[in-house]
Amino acid sequence: MPKDTVVKLAIATCTAPVNIAVVKYWGKRNEDLILPINSSLSVTLDQDQLKTTTTVASCRSFQEDRIWLNGKEEDINHPRLQSCLREIRRLARKRRSDGDSSVDVGCLSHKVHICSVNNFPTAAGLASSAAGFACLVYTLARVYGVEGELSGIARQGSGSACRSMYGGFVQWIMGEAEDGRDSVAQQVEPESHWPDLRVLVLVASAERKPVGSTSGMQTSVETSSLLKHRAESVVPGRMKQMIEAVRKRDFAAFADLTMRDSNQFHATCLDTYPPIFYLNTVSRQVIALVHQYNRHYGEARVAYTFDAGPNAVIYTLQQHVAEFLSVVRHFFPPDNNGKKFVTGLQVEHLGISEELKSAICLEPTPKGISYIISTKAGPGPRVLDDPSQHLLAADGLPKTSGPPPLGV
Repeated sequence: MPKDTVVKLAIATCTAPVNIAVVKYWGKRNEDLILPINSSLSVTLDQDQLKTTTTVASCRSFQEDRIWLNGKEEDINHPRLQSCLREIRRLARKRRSDGDSSVDVGCLSHKVHICSVNNFPTAAGLASSAAGFACLVYTLARVYGVEGELSGIARQGSGSACRSMYGGFVQWIMGEAEDGRDSVAQQVEPESHWPDLRVLVLVASAERKPVGSTSGMQTSVETSSLLKHRAESVVPGRMKQMIEAVRKRDFAAFADLTMRDSNQFHATCLDTYPPIFYLNTVSRQVIALVHQYNRHYGEARVAYTFDAGPNAVIYTLQQHVAEFLSVVRHFFPPDNNGKKFVTGLQVEHLGISEELKSAICLEPTPKGISYIISTKAGPGPRVLDDPSQHLLAADGLPKTSGPPPLGV
């Protein structure tokens, strides 16, 4: 546009993390407000390895709200996107009417352009919607001058997004109020609480899952009696045990609870009618590998969990990372096509003993795992202050390139 018509952008860019639940959320009691049938608890992962980056710009010259996700323009009228936009704008208007002069009056009537990119595969069971909606809400709040409790708004985009609003170990309290005002996330402990806890994401598939989480959990609520039992009789006690294990840094208890909860979640998927299969052959081999590895040492050294997808997330302690990764590399030999097999935090490459190899009764599965992301617990959303990191150019349209994806 000509120089004399250039209008100043209100712009902000933020990043938000992925979180991986160790006590799973599956099932809603209110579809519109995204209110869960049980509480849940997750670990927020470090953004140096897994994150969503979002830029939001507001300008009076914009003709309509627009959004670009991973380089492609998408429908801004998606109901969940609209819920988040509507709630942030409502809070901004309320702050302004309450006399807060820091809220830009003009911004309230302007349209927004949103550009968001993930540095990991979308919709493959890696909690992309959680990071995405947490980042959207956090960035919108910066542009509109909204502060305070934002997890309840992120929840209306994607339920587990509320947990990505905090770092470390986070619980999503299911709440009881019909309007959802008490269904919010709360930090249990910060990321610094358990410094030697490590996380390994074993990417068995980066393909879009055949049954999405939203439709899958709705079918489970309607058809699975096991899900009802889990929500009412199992999760309340398990939440207390998990919080205690985290606070005591009791890895044996943490590992046992994590694996049992993952197994029960997938059992409810099988109990759904018709059944839902998120795990694949490689997933089941990883489960067997973990149990045989732990049995060999007579203690829980590693724990697996699977969300709604085939990728395993492994929790372990720093002292066991190198050996376990060597075990994974042995039983899932990588494709030597130049792609880095382990990304993220550096890990020493160790050999493994013949005794350990023979203790694990599995046939190697070449190329079963595409790559591994080595990471740890990390902080909640962050603001990027460097203008060069904005994903939108001065004209409000996406720049040509964003952060490169991991594993390529």
